[in-house]
Amino acid sequence: MEEAESFLAQWIAGVPRHLAQIGQREASALESAATLLADAWQRGHRLFGFGCNHSGLLVDDLFYRAATPVFLNPIHVPGLRLDGATPEYGSALERLSGLADRVLDHVACRPGDVLLVVSTSGHNAVPVEMAQGARVRGLQVVALTSRAASATQDGPSVADFAAVVLDSGAPPGDGTIALPDAPEVTLGPMSTMAGAFLLHAWFIRTAERLQAAGMTPPVLMSGNRPGGPEYNRDVLAAIFPQVLWAHP
Repeated sequence: MEEAESFLAQWIAGVPRHLAQIGQREASALESAATLLADAWQRGHRLFGFGCNHSGLLVDDLFYRAATPVFLNPIHVPGLRLDGATPEYGSALERLSGLADRVLDHVACRPGDVLLVVSTSGHNAVPVEMAQGARVRGLQVVALTSRAASATQDGPSVADFAAVVLDSGAPPGDGTIALPDAPEVTLGPMSTMAGAFLLHAWFIRTAERLQAAGMTPPVLMSGNRPGGPEYNRDVLAAIFPQVLWAHP
């Protein structure tokens, strides 16, 4: 009998295979998203980003880090950032209809701005209503979601309100490695790996488009490199008020 492949071997082989697949499959969507953001940025518009709980980690991964363009104004909502009293509280809050509109009422967004909404399942009330409310307010929405996971649920999804959809391809339940004794339970969440890959690909291609248009993309250096803090201060000073937290 052939010996089963170890969990680790499945993960090590599966991640690069999945990233290669979505890199090819999502190439057109990435180009559309980069065109949308580059055009908006050149016109002086802003990019906002929102995600609940673990989806919010992907928004934060784009925020104020070395080797990354500084485009993002993150929307942080207390209780939806894995910062509540219990994780269950955040999960319940993500399903609260009406919260998204109250949040958007206090975001300094304007028609023509761009909103990234991250939601792997795509159907919880807050991210869906964030995407819907943003579109009503004249924003262009880029959704990072999983069409496979979203297809297992009924009702509106973030993709329904997006100008561009980036599909992480994460499977329903997110895990990629089935436990032999309980195949409905899976290990190895793919949404974070694939989501970060696609979002950084989006920013890289946007930076390339800006460079081609004659603009130096606002990319931060590591603060640990010689001259890094000084260089970064100049970058941040140049992008306010498109990036609101960069206020000099």
